[in-house]
Amino acid sequence: MAMGVLTTIFFMWGFLTCLNDILIPHLKSIFELSYAQVMLVQFTFFGAYFLMALPAGWLVARLGYKKGIVAGLAIAGLGALGFWPAAGLHLYAAFLAALFVLATGITVLQVAANPYVALLGPERTSSSRLTLAQALNSFGTYLAPRLGGLLILSSVVLSSVELAKLAPAEQLAYQTQQAHAVQGPYIALAVVLFLLAVFVWLFRLPALTEATGKSDHAKHSFAEVLRHPHVLFGVLGIFFYVGAEVSIGSFMVNYLSMPDIGHMSEQQAANYVSWYWGGAMIGRFVGSALMAKFSPRRLLALFAAINALLVLTTMLSSGSVAMYSIIAIGLFNSIMFPTIFALGIERLGPMTSKASSLLIMAIVGGAIIPPLQGLFADHIGLQHAFFLPLLCYLYIVFYGISGSRVRGIP
Repeated sequence: MAMGVLTTIFFMWGFLTCLNDILIPHLKSIFELSYAQVMLVQFTFFGAYFLMALPAGWLVARLGYKKGIVAGLAIAGLGALGFWPAAGLHLYAAFLAALFVLATGITVLQVAANPYVALLGPERTSSSRLTLAQALNSFGTYLAPRLGGLLILSSVVLSSVELAKLAPAEQLAYQTQQAHAVQGPYIALAVVLFLLAVFVWLFRLPALTEATGKSDHAKHSFAEVLRHPHVLFGVLGIFFYVGAEVSIGSFMVNYLSMPDIGHMSEQQAANYVSWYWGGAMIGRFVGSALMAKFSPRRLLALFAAINALLVLTTMLSSGSVAMYSIIAIGLFNSIMFPTIFALGIERLGPMTSKASSLLIMAIVGGAIIPPLQGLFADHIGLQHAFFLPLLCYLYIVFYGISGSRVRGIP
């Protein structure tokens, strides 16, 4: 029952995170932004993980996992509500502010829910269990582009020149229409988040206080936790993995729309983005079963090596080969986050919650890598800029082979 409740929460934050991939082309069009400018969406969203992960860890250590999850859902709901005034004011900065609050809530959820699922059973199957929960997260990321593309990208976006030709009344009507395209979905999400918070509050979840800061009588510091190599390398692994995954998802609509790649509209491309995330969902269901029988470390290295080859393929090809090779990356992304996370908190006992905060903090890779790729895309072209995700996957190969081995803990 506890796993059932947690998987619902995993679904919600997957949906909210992936909706950014639809928000990006929409904001790029209505505010006429460059690739580097529009990547401020991901910089703001994932930057919140870096800034708020340690406060979130402090909050969860004092409230416990259950109340921490409730707090995260409530904060995320407030952030989603922030899209109503942001769209009404037609201000890019207001969108970024609402995204930051939304991401803060998801940060609290990540700090609380990921280790909770990993600890909710035998340590031997923690990677498998967390991968299964993340499969529901991927179901959310699969649905978000389809619904978001239908609701947000369905209306025609006018350039500033075309907008200037309209009468004042027509300009107002157009801006109102664009605002409603964003307001409706996010207000609905806010309602769902608040209802989930109430449901979790009323539901009896096992406490698992032995793995929170409450039981850390030695009061280990974050520096002490990082002295364990599998934690340090795991933090870097999460940084590079999330950076690669978010970069590919963020640019996919624009990439597939290119004449020599997919030659399609943005709304059509959004459907293909859902297959990128849907592949991760399928891979996590399969991966959960595989990791119950095979070494999670070996599977992680194998999947990362395959993705490195797929990125290289999309960089060196065009047309359907380039299109389907980048979509296929989602399938092999599947096990990476939950496996790196579970290996990063392995055998840490009362230091688990601190390690969890550091690993969630590393999700800031989603704020750093996409803007960097945006800068390269503006100068050397979007297709060649995918060399950054390629380097990220090569690091994950190292983590699976060597970096994840536990050293110095009996």
